[in-house]
Amino acid sequence: MIVFSEEFSLVNSPAFYDCVIHLICTEGTGTFLYNDRIFKMSKNDIAVISNPRLVTKIRGYDNFRCEYIAAPDKFLHNLLPANNYAIQGRVSLFDNPIIAVSDIDASRFRSDLANIKKRIDDTNHRFYQRLMGSLLQTMIYDLFDFHSKTNYSIMTTDRIGYITTQFFTLIEGGQPKTHREVSHYAKQLNVTAKYLSDTIKRVTGVSVSTHINNAATTIALEYLKDNTMSVSQIADEMNFSSLSYFSRFCVKHIGISPVKFRTAGAKNSAENISVKEFIRLKTIVSAR
Repeated sequence: MIVFSEEFSLVNSPAFYDCVIHLICTEGTGTFLYNDRIFKMSKNDIAVISNPRLVTKIRGYDNFRCEYIAAPDKFLHNLLPANNYAIQGRVSLFDNPIIAVSDIDASRFRSDLANIKKRIDDTNHRFYQRLMGSLLQTMIYDLFDFHSKTNYSIMTTDRIGYITTQFFTLIEGGQPKTHREVSHYAKQLNVTAKYLSDTIKRVTGVSVSTHINNAATTIALEYLKDNTMSVSQIADEMNFSSLSYFSRFCVKHIGISPVKFRTAGAKNSAENISVKEFIRLKTIVSAR
């Protein structure tokens, strides 16, 4: 589910832990601690927070006001094609999530948010996911445009940047479909598993295993939505050692076994991950 809010203090709510926050300051100033650094926002500053659980010490000053969209990271991940700007832009925004934009760009971004907010409750729309996906995709491409204006050379040339870029290239290339061991990626990049783990954790704030499993989960979901293959065939296709291992993987990362997923209906299951938390939070923010 996707949530629109104007409540700055809820940015690090547990309901958003699997989401990316796209927030714009519309008035005043505000600060927050993110990845062990204090960041300040003023009018027309946009924050892209990919790991809300790392946000603490949220403060608003001078009649601070904001508005933001929180959307599941996995859903957003599937909206855009793999490209170097998306990969390195994400890394750059984790290091510094603030984008200062002009009045014109701020107006464009707020228009993107307004369009999403206008349709967010239209859940009876037969193509709701695709509808919301198209609106979010427009917002993200606008953010790419804003970010690129002040980050002309986004590609990092040092070793850490190179390893990070190459790792995500492997991930975006679909390797988690059959390879889910950290050692596999470390070997491909000619580094130790510890070095790769430490590097990716430091740059993105998320473990290597989490990135790998998130990508593998996305692939598994796509297979499960397509009834042309049996669950057993999917397990074989994704190189799981057994059907029971694949089932355990789905329960852990999707929250439901592959058989129950299909029984309940792929659409319903995919849209209701963490639904209780989202409904609780949405009730709070909608009442304000």
